[in-house]
Amino acid sequence: MGCAVFFIVLYALFLHAHSTTHWQDIEVLKQLKNSVDPNSMSPGSCLNSWDFSVDPCDNLGGEKFTCGFRCDLVVSSVSRVTELALDQWNYSGSLTSVSWNLPYLQNLDISNNAFSGSLPDSLSNLTRVQRVGLSGNSLSGSIPTSLGSLSNLEELYLDNNFLEGEIPQSFNGLKNLKRLEFQGNQITGEFPELNQLINLNFIDASDNAISGELPASYPASLMELAMRNNSIEGNIPASLIGLNLIQVIDLSHNKLSGSVPASLFTHPSLEQLTLSYNQFGSVQEPGISFQNSQLIAADLSNNEIRGLLPGFLGLMPTLSSLSLENNKLSGMIPTQYALKMVFPGEGVSPFERLLLGGNYLFGPIPGPLLDLKAGSVRVRLGDNCLYRCPLRLFLCEGGEQKSLSECQAFGPIIP
Repeated sequence: MGCAVFFIVLYALFLHAHSTTHWQDIEVLKQLKNSVDPNSMSPGSCLNSWDFSVDPCDNLGGEKFTCGFRCDLVVSSVSRVTELALDQWNYSGSLTSVSWNLPYLQNLDISNNAFSGSLPDSLSNLTRVQRVGLSGNSLSGSIPTSLGSLSNLEELYLDNNFLEGEIPQSFNGLKNLKRLEFQGNQITGEFPELNQLINLNFIDASDNAISGELPASYPASLMELAMRNNSIEGNIPASLIGLNLIQVIDLSHNKLSGSVPASLFTHPSLEQLTLSYNQFGSVQEPGISFQNSQLIAADLSNNEIRGLLPGFLGLMPTLSSLSLENNKLSGMIPTQYALKMVFPGEGVSPFERLLLGGNYLFGPIPGPLLDLKAGSVRVRLGDNCLYRCPLRLFLCEGGEQKSLSECQAFGPIIP
């Protein structure tokens, strides 16, 4: 009898000593807390509550592990950490002292804190991770090529840090990647061709120092591309325009030049086109095939576009927002622009926003536009060479007309 009691007590002690969280996961959680400046772990924050005198997964949601991670998986009778998502408490510290040996982690999110230092190569230990969110910190240095080994990764957020260097070619190994964001860093060099990422549908590389020309090839799955505010040169490649699923293109604030391709206005899926603040000199006419276009908004402002206002833009069926401001366009405002705004016709979207200021347009304002009421639409015709466009007329607000001498110096005008 005494022997039986002894084994029962021994077994109970064994169960008490056995942690429900895998020891390796506990070690990573400890490393993470120890890597954070204690002064940034204020009362009420997730990390401040972590107390390893008890088991993490077994006490998650209690007083000693209020939040910050999840344990949704049991493997070989022990719990594994599947999500590590810290609260936005302005935690400061370094990620390099953490081993990141969390083989079952699916989501890592430490966004909008104050972590600094480089991105550790050990993040490649997260072999099952599907989402990595490191946005809005103070991370610096280059992007490790080892991140390209995360073959299960679907979303990668590195935006709004201080990362530098080039985008690694190894990113072509992210076969399941759907979304890639690293806007707001100090990335340099040419943007790599990521055409092997057959699931990628969103790229935002804006607000960096990317140079060279646009990539020659793209994933066929791409739906949105934003690379505004860089130093990209050259023309828009046909491969980009040939993407069947693309809906949004934003290449504003770069150094692109040449002609705006006509095929952008005949594209079957493109809805938003932003090419402002570049060096384009002309717009190609697309013929009559633009009638199948899905384009809703086009911004070609602040370029070097010359010639007459493209008349076809006033006939596009779904286009409701058009900006051609601050170019070198001349001639009269086409009648189709005015008719689209006032009498668009059945099945045609009217102009709700028409910005033509800062050009060399001359002649009278088309009659239908004079019937518009202030506040009904947004129209800007200021800073042109138009006949009778006083500032009191809401169409002409935002800038007086150019002087006669300036208009005559640019070209002939009609009084």
